[in-house]
Amino acid sequence: MHKLLSIFSIFFFLSACQQETVVEKIPIKVVLVSMFEAGEDQDDRPGEFQYWVDRLPLPETIDFPLGYRDLRHNPETGVLGIVTGVGNTKAGVSIMALGTDPRFDLSKAYWVVAGISGVDPEDAPTGSAAWAEWIVDGDLSHEIDAREIPEDWSTGYIPLRHSKPYALPQPPNKDVVVFRLNEGLVNWAFDLTRDIELPDNEEIRGMREQYTGFAAATMKPKVMKGDQLAASTYWHGALLNDWANDWVDYWTEGEGNFVTSAMEEIGTFHALERLDAVGKVDKDRFLVLRTASNFTRQWPGITAQESLAGEKLSGKGYSAYLPSLEAAYLVGSPVIEALVDGWDEFGQVLPGK
Repeated sequence: MHKLLSIFSIFFFLSACQQETVVEKIPIKVVLVSMFEAGEDQDDRPGEFQYWVDRLPLPETIDFPLGYRDLRHNPETGVLGIVTGVGNTKAGVSIMALGTDPRFDLSKAYWVVAGISGVDPEDAPTGSAAWAEWIVDGDLSHEIDAREIPEDWSTGYIPLRHSKPYALPQPPNKDVVVFRLNEGLVNWAFDLTRDIELPDNEEIRGMREQYTGFAAATMKPKVMKGDQLAASTYWHGALLNDWANDWVDYWTEGEGNFVTSAMEEIGTFHALERLDAVGKVDKDRFLVLRTASNFTRQWPGITAQESLAGEKLSGKGYSAYLPSLEAAYLVGSPVIEALVDGWDEFGQVLPGK
């Protein structure tokens, strides 16, 4: 009997100790998702994260050993910032690591991707900002080298489980290739920001003027809706730009329009989808904002290689790099602030419902 009582005493003692060490989860209202930072979080040449740290602000650093980089947090507003690393793989791993981190309650959090991208000159000028409704995977496919494709094919990219480009019906696994974000939420974010004036300067005007015959490319930067092709391969050129338009059109059954090219949204959304399945996040609370640092194809009169070398490989950087970083903050921050300010409502019901 005494031995039994001793066992119960030890059990209740250990239980009490465990209860005392339970730490209350940090409630998060918005997760700001950046993909890269050029150096430090502050006080050097900025990447996608630095303006948010400085201006939103995100004053508190939180150790994040499972992630790519330490987190930043504002305990007063409930906004958390993460840098995922570049590419779909790093993005997926980082978001999954955050979503399973026991320190945070992310069940009602909104996720706002804000990063730079390439842009189709048929749709917009550099310096523009686009809210995506559709995101499409640009990597998951079969491929034949361009030097070996049949003469009547426009591309060597072939949908999985098909033997020809753009074959119908679409493969049964299309739900791992294309995702439609919550239309009401996307429209709400766009309507809130559509009239914001975006930065412009002589350098990016000079670049845009090279795109003769592309009316949209030569206009002033604007806020718009435009769909995202996420491919970890950094592609460039007129023929691949045609492929990007056709690929997005195919997977969205004509409802989407390729506008921006980047690398991470598919990995991010796949992680959110799995986390949603176990109740840790709400995948409908996902927004993608991409701002155009460069064009996805060359201007008339030069080759794709010359264009790529001039913008990406010259060491000078993209002509609209800093304006696109500025545009991401100018357009993304009012949405984050509105979500935080309206939390009594938006914590329960999505905007645009």
